[in-house]
Amino acid sequence: MAANTVEAYQRDLLRYIAFLQERAIDDFSSVSHRDIYAFLEMLHELTLSAASVSRNLSAVRALHHFLIGENVTSVDPTENIVVPKPWMKLPEILTANEMARLLVQPDTATDTGIRDRALLETAYATGVRVSELVNMKTADIYWQDEFIRVLGKGDKERLVPVGAAALNWIRVYMRGPRIHLAALGCGGDVLFLNRFGKKLSRQSVWIHLKKYARQAGIYTFISPHTIRHSFATHLIEGGADLRAVQEMLGHADIITTQIYTHLDRDYLKQVHHRFHPLESGRLWKAQNE
Repeated sequence: MAANTVEAYQRDLLRYIAFLQERAIDDFSSVSHRDIYAFLEMLHELTLSAASVSRNLSAVRALHHFLIGENVTSVDPTENIVVPKPWMKLPEILTANEMARLLVQPDTATDTGIRDRALLETAYATGVRVSELVNMKTADIYWQDEFIRVLGKGDKERLVPVGAAALNWIRVYMRGPRIHLAALGCGGDVLFLNRFGKKLSRQSVWIHLKKYARQAGIYTFISPHTIRHSFATHLIEGGADLRAVQEMLGHADIITTQIYTHLDRDYLKQVHHRFHPLESGRLWKAQNE
């Protein structure tokens, strides 16, 4: 698994062990179904998302399976315990108009502004994860073919179309601002550098994104993943094949991609009103003719 995933599971298990200690449980054989439910309830009280709760349960379940395999315990207290599937919840997205407003917010009269414009354009053009975005290398760009090589979870490589618009901004950034930024530090071949010439952090991307969102008059919750969700949703709304979107997002299982087929009701109503013969008036018009 990716290092970030391993760290997340480690934090989940440390939280679980601390919870058991608070309940004076010092033997895994003593853990019951009630304890697991109490742990999940505590996670909900901490306002963790459904995805985080589900990941915590996966970590705890894997731990107990391991203990059974090692003959430390003989009973699995997580058996038959489920939480709502996180992919059934439609993620927050930006409309195409909001994305257009967001993209033009960076001040392209400055080096960092050009970098941020190139970064936002690349994020929306490819739908990559923020970790994939900040780890992109200049050598990963296939200029003529308009593809970018992306190193995803578990070090799995994939090629993602990037398009001319994003490539143009990357080119502007690399021909000027990046040269200046690279001279300041040791960023190596990393594409997006901070003002010290080092690799841009995920936290920095988040901070800049929230700033530009406020400037664009977007006050809903926004994160780098919001752009990824928007990318996928806009493709699906435009008629893209689900398998193609799965490939671009780097999802191992198409079930994960299917979240984007759960479009909001307003959009479905708009499609129905626009294309159904009865709603659009085409049926009566054809009969009158």
